[in-house]
Amino acid sequence: MRFEIMRLDDVDGLAVDSTVVDAASVNRIVQHAAATGQRVYIRPAAATAS
Repeated sequence: MRFEIMRLDDVDGLAVDSTVVDAASVNRIVQHAAATGQRVYIRPAAATAS
């Protein structure tokens, strides 16, 4: 499963940038965000039709 992770602005909470990662990478990114005080929003990534 893939997830979209958006980094949020500290002032207004709007998404500054986003990336799509696999499930194995989510924990590492969340740990980094917690250690640095970043706000992130995580949601399942939309499946692409193939």
